[in-house]
Amino acid sequence: MSDTPEINSEFFNGENSFENNANNETAKEQQSFATQTTPLPKTRKERRKERKERKAMEKMEKRREKNENKSTSFGKIMLASAVGALIALVLVGIFKLLMLIGIIGAIGSGVPEVADNSFLKIDLTKPMTERSPSDLTSLISKNSDVGFSDVLRSISSAADDKRIKGIYLYMGSGYSLSWGRSAELREALADFAKSGKPIFVYADYYSQQGYFTASVADSIYLNPSGLVEFRGIGAEGMFFKEMLDRLAVNMTLVRPKSNSFKSAGETYTMNHYSDSNKTQLREYISSIWQYALESISKSRNISISQLNTYADSLSAAMPTDALKNRLVDRLCFESDIKATMKEKYGSEQTVDVSDYIANVKSQQKKPKKNDNRIAVIYAEGDVVTGSGLNTAVYSDKITMALEKAAEDDNIKAIVLRVNSPGGAVTASEIMTNAVKEAKKRKPVIVSMGDVAASAGYEISCNADYIVAEPTTITGSIGVFATIPEVGGTLKKYLGITTDTIKTNANSTALSIMRPMSPRTLELMQRNVEDFYKVFVDRVAKGRGLSYDFVDSIARGRVWTGRDALKLGLVDELGGLDDAIRIAAERANISQYIVVDFPEDESFLEELKERSKESSGTAKADAIKLPTSDMPVSTLPHAGDGVWMSGNIMMDVLNNILDTQGLQARVEFFIITE
Repeated sequence: MSDTPEINSEFFNGENSFENNANNETAKEQQSFATQTTPLPKTRKERRKERKERKAMEKMEKRREKNENKSTSFGKIMLASAVGALIALVLVGIFKLLMLIGIIGAIGSGVPEVADNSFLKIDLTKPMTERSPSDLTSLISKNSDVGFSDVLRSISSAADDKRIKGIYLYMGSGYSLSWGRSAELREALADFAKSGKPIFVYADYYSQQGYFTASVADSIYLNPSGLVEFRGIGAEGMFFKEMLDRLAVNMTLVRPKSNSFKSAGETYTMNHYSDSNKTQLREYISSIWQYALESISKSRNISISQLNTYADSLSAAMPTDALKNRLVDRLCFESDIKATMKEKYGSEQTVDVSDYIANVKSQQKKPKKNDNRIAVIYAEGDVVTGSGLNTAVYSDKITMALEKAAEDDNIKAIVLRVNSPGGAVTASEIMTNAVKEAKKRKPVIVSMGDVAASAGYEISCNADYIVAEPTTITGSIGVFATIPEVGGTLKKYLGITTDTIKTNANSTALSIMRPMSPRTLELMQRNVEDFYKVFVDRVAKGRGLSYDFVDSIARGRVWTGRDALKLGLVDELGGLDDAIRIAAERANISQYIVVDFPEDESFLEELKERSKESSGTAKADAIKLPTSDMPVSTLPHAGDGVWMSGNIMMDVLNNILDTQGLQARVEFFIITE
């Protein structure tokens, strides 16, 4: 038996039962309470309000989700756009790089072939610079990709080239050369004709200069609907005095008292040509016209009197009249040219002049270190100070080229090719001195193009020898300045007035806002008088003439090359080839090579230089020499007049006041700060 007392299980079961009963009671009470607190059914108004609140909450939730989606989408779009732009920039960069590589490769790739029995085709419709442009300039310019000097050389080479059957000149609807270059080209073609090879020319329209050149050809073809402009040379000037008067602009023209022929400033101070200007215009256009008539008469076997009759009556202008009167040989379209070439000359093959030049240059032997050289330096455009990449006669560039050529022992002579109407006094003085220094060491020969006048003549006059075309415009030994007074204009039309504070009596003496004082005008007059004397003295010493004689033929007057030869201002009539020949004779050399100086920069070197060029470089936009029948335009042009510095108003005035013509410029800098 066990000593452990027995536990009464019923006791425990009873206790549990008690607890269960208690829980049941509690549950009943809770159920009873819940039943008592159950809400009453909601009214219709309450249910409607509850639904509105629920819908409002749902709308807010949807709006929140939509905004979250929008933010995510915007971020994705922005990221995609940024990535897309980056990819585009990379692709454009790669494309530009590939294009640049392609251009460089194309420039240096292959030499054009010249087939046997080819006609050398020379397109004369695009403007030409004196020197062939660089590879980069050719790509970005609308001008011809061949320089005038290379065209002349190609004609000379073609005469002895067995592959070349003849020359085909294409003038289209626009001939690009003026009278000076036309005469030089015509002479080169006449020399080519001595080889016995044919020359023929086609145009839709012949300008007078174009026909003058074309008349040397064996066959002249004209479009059946074309025209031959054969009417004589005329001059028509534009004058702005009345316009300036209405604008209340007072213009002062300052020039030496003897310089009545220095006429460009008269554009702003007169309403018509002065008597002196009429005299010089009449004489030099008559000189050019007479030379053209003599040349055409000889080539076409038509008397000068008959040619003048055609010009007076316009009886040879229309195609059928031109054919009837023997100015042209056939009326046809350009598409008929190849058939004519095949039928008449047995070949229809042509080679473009640029390809021919490249081919000829590739066959030339590379110059040896000790080979004799003649350097050709090109001075083309407005005469300006400084340096730059535009077509202009930059004093720094020309001076440096002259100095380097003078120092190079392999260069035995220098030919300075001048094609400039003039420009800045300071720049021309610098270059004149450089010419004088260079000729102390070796011969310096000047070849004049269309125009070499005023500052263009000054830099030429101290050379050892000067060669000009019969139609070259030269001389204009003189100086002038034009100064505006616009204070009245600003007050009258814009209500602008000015006031001054100064430390001295003449601190604002050169202001364009008020009339010049008598003392200032006296100073300016003295300035131009003094420079004119310096100019005349330079010409007299350079040309070996007396001061008084030069003064009598100077006074701002322009002359043609033919007249300049008679007066002793030039030594010989001819072109660039003649100047090179004379340079070789003066240097006592018979074997030599001709080099354009300074040598062309590589494509990448020029690209680098252009990237450095400042837009504020001296005013030297490419000069566009006149191509109308007028040998030199009388309209305003950036080349002569007063240089001004200042704000936009000054730039506007510059556009009005700059003048074209054969003038020198006195540099009165007008400060408007």
